[in-house]
Order: sequence, then C-alpha cells, then structure tokens
Amino acid sequence: MDHRLKKDKQFTYIYRRGKKVNTEHLTLFSVASKFKTYKIGYVVSKKIGKANQRNKLKRRMKEIVRTNTYAKDFNNYILLAKQGILDLSFEALKEEIKKVFEK
Repeated sequence: MDHRLKKDKQFTYIYRRGKKVNTEHLTLFSVASKFKTYKIGYVVSKKIGKANQRNKLKRRMKEIVRTNTYAKDFNNYILLAKQGILDLSFEALKEEIKKVFEK
C-alpha cells in the first residue's frame, strides 16, 4: 500500500487545516481523513543539506514510520525536518519521530 502524499493540493490543505506538533528537530502536521489508511508526506528543506543528505534523511524517516505503528489510520500527516536534524543518529531520529507522534 502506498502511503505517500503526492499532490501539492494535499500538502497545502494539511498545512492550513492540520494540527501542528513540534519537537526540537521535527514538526508534525496531522489532519483527519475519510480514507481507511494513513497518508504521509516528508518535507526536508534545501537549508538542511546537500541532495544526498536530504535523500538519506527522507529514506530513514520513511523506514522508521514504515516499520513502526506511529501513524494512525484515517489520518494524513506531514513530517517536516528542521535544521540540525542531520546530526542525529538513526536511533536518535527514531526516538524523535516516536516523540512527535506521541504528542
């Protein structure tokens, strides 16, 4: 099952209507959805690093969300990375994602 948000319209809707939760390195926007499965978008700004660093970070975030049950069905999410997130190890990133989803 593909859990990705793809369209710009979806992102704009979640930014406007979603609830916002912050941690030191991440921001999570979430909004209720009428569909059974969850959808999630990953946003890593160009301010964070070079393309290979940003892609590695997105792959790690996707894997952490995929292998854990943080995301609930009937919701849409945007996971936004903040400055300084590249310094985190995989385990620290996992804890940060867990923390932001629990808030």
